[in-house]
Amino acid sequence: MAHELDKGAHSAYSLYYHFIQVVKYRKKVFTNDAIVDFLKMKTGEIADTFNVTILNIECDKDHFHMLFRSTPTLNIPQFINGIKTITSREIQRRFPEVRKDLWKGKFWSPSYFLATSGQVTLDVLKRYVDSQGVKRHENV
Repeated sequence: MAHELDKGAHSAYSLYYHFIQVVKYRKKVFTNDAIVDFLKMKTGEIADTFNVTILNIECDKDHFHMLFRSTPTLNIPQFINGIKTITSREIQRRFPEVRKDLWKGKFWSPSYFLATSGQVTLDVLKRYVDSQGVKRHENV
């Protein structure tokens, strides 16, 4: 499936990423649909401020996968830090019960996975990310 190129004033580009973030110590905090929905909503708000388009986001019990598209000017470390900082603070504020599973209030692992995705593999990655939520619901 061919994808349209994004265009800037003096550029054409196709920048797709696969991002995975794990909860610190693999704590299983995404067992509640309300927390998952809140994570998705808050991540979408953050993405909007960075001019990032989220193509898909799904959670397993202890991590989430996100496929996103961006411009060449995206400051990726700042974007990821924003997601981690804001979602950690807001999830703990809105769902204080998750704190019992965390160590010293640390929500996210300091490390993450990020890979670029060519247009050929984007649909395969999308199917993979789509399948992540199914596992969470089957094991609850």
